[in-house]
Amino acid sequence: MSSLLEVSGVSVSFDGFKAINNLTFQIGEAEMRAVIGPNGAGKTTFMDIVTGKTRPDEGRVLWGDKSQSLLSMSESQIAQAGVGRKFQRPTVFEDQTVAENLMLALKKKRSPLAVLGFRASRADHTRVAELADEIGLSAALDRKSGELSHGQKQWLEIGMLLAQEPKLLLVDEPAAGMTPAEREHTTDILVEAAKTRAVVVVEHDMEFVRRLNCKVTVLHEGSVLAEGSIDHVTSDEAVIEVYLGR
Repeated sequence: MSSLLEVSGVSVSFDGFKAINNLTFQIGEAEMRAVIGPNGAGKTTFMDIVTGKTRPDEGRVLWGDKSQSLLSMSESQIAQAGVGRKFQRPTVFEDQTVAENLMLALKKKRSPLAVLGFRASRADHTRVAELADEIGLSAALDRKSGELSHGQKQWLEIGMLLAQEPKLLLVDEPAAGMTPAEREHTTDILVEAAKTRAVVVVEHDMEFVRRLNCKVTVLHEGSVLAEGSIDHVTSDEAVIEVYLGR
C-alpha cells in the first residue's frame, strides 16, 4: 500500500524539552488510525507538525504519491493540498443554519472576487444534502447551529471538513463530552469517512478506540512506543506501564 503521509525521523524541542523525539509514522490513502498516549506524549504536537503549525528541528514529512515535503509548505497550502484538521472544541458559525455552514465550507475558489460572486448551484445544494445525510443532520438543515447539541456541533464540524474534500482528516478527541449514543454515531461517521480517505483519530477513550476497530499507534515521550491492533497494544507491557497504569 502506498503511503499518503510519511513522517520520518522528526524531532522538535520547546525550551529544551523534546516534545517529539525521532518520530516515524505513516498512513495509507484509505485507512483509519487511532493515536493514543498519556498527556504530554506529543499527540497534539504531531498534528501541529503535519498541518504546518509547528516546524520540526529535523526530519521529513512527505505527502502524496509525489512525496512532496509538507515542511516547505505554509499552513494554507497544506490545507489546500488535502489535510483537514478538527480541533477538540467545535468551531461552527452559530448564527448560520446547518445548511449555510456546510455551504460555506464547500471546496471552492477562495479569491475575494470568487467569494463575493458566489451563487450556489444545484450541484452545491445536492452536495450539502449529501453531507448532511453523511453526518446524520438531514433533519436539522434549517436549524441555527447554535441550537445544536454538543455532539451535533461536532458532527457538523466534521461535515464542514468533509466538504473541503480532504485526503487526510486529523480529528482530536471527537468523543469528549458526548453521550453514548452520540459517540456511537461519531464512530459510524469516521468509519465511513475512512473508506475514501485517511483518518487519524487522537483519543483518550479506549472504548471509543476499540469501536473504531483499526490500527493503533501509541505515543510516549514524543515517539512511537507500540503499534498494532487495540488488543495487541493494550497487552504490551511497556504500554501498560506508561499508559494504562498497573
